Amino acid sequence: MEEDRNEEAKKTILIVDDEKPIVDILVYNLQKEGYDTIEANDGEAGIEMAFDKKPDLILLDIMLPKVDGLTVCKKIRNSFNIPIIMISAKDEEIDKILGLELGADDYITKPFSVRELVARVKANLRKAELNNSTSNTKNETEKNATNDKTIRIGELFINLDKFEVKVKGKPIELTLREFEVLRYLANQPGQVVTREALLEKVWGYEYYGDIRTVDVTIRRIREKIEQDTSSPKLLITKRGVGYYLSSKERNQED
Repeated sequence: MEEDRNEEAKKTILIVDDEKPIVDILVYNLQKEGYDTIEANDGEAGIEMAFDKKPDLILLDIMLPKVDGLTVCKKIRNSFNIPIIMISAKDEEIDKILGLELGADDYITKPFSVRELVARVKANLRKAELNNSTSNTKNETEKNATNDKTIRIGELFINLDKFEVKVKGKPIELTLREFEVLRYLANQPGQVVTREALLEKVWGYEYYGDIRTVDVTIRRIREKIEQDTSSPKLLITKRGVGYYLSSKERNQED
């Protein structure tokens, strides 16, 4: 337990928010959990601090002075793969879509439960550590591998080792979260997965968060891999239950 706390204490969280009461609450609770915190009160300072300090996770408000949070998210994501949790008083669907499209890993609205936010911070940090560990292991063993693990479903091709997706031979650019969702579904084709299960298995939540986050991510994946999003052939919705990847024409090579 003490070892885990020491490990957590090494993590630095950048808080970018212009509301001092919110910042004070976050700093107090995150430091109580063993994290180091640094703060920026406008978007311009947030970008500079992210590039200078390279924190392990960023809590980023949307409505910021000088540079808005969505622009900050885009600029940081273009250079670093740091987990970003968007925080905002806005709860419109467009904000959620834009935040996730620009590379945010998560989204929470004010007023929020501090306990829930801390849980999301921990979940995103754990997920980032797992991805880094997996990536490092694959880099070490890749030169000795004779075959890449791939999945083909019709015209969809997924290389699980190289994090590559192609449709009709054309490379598809997915965010890390989008790839993780597609990979999770592809590993169990034809099996319906609930939104809650995706939140737990892909996002790493130990509670049921906002299932709309899953819906937005699914929609973004469809826009990239389907010919007709109104009549998807690959990523299918089971109304009232969840989503699944079609198992037709599937071949797997190990």
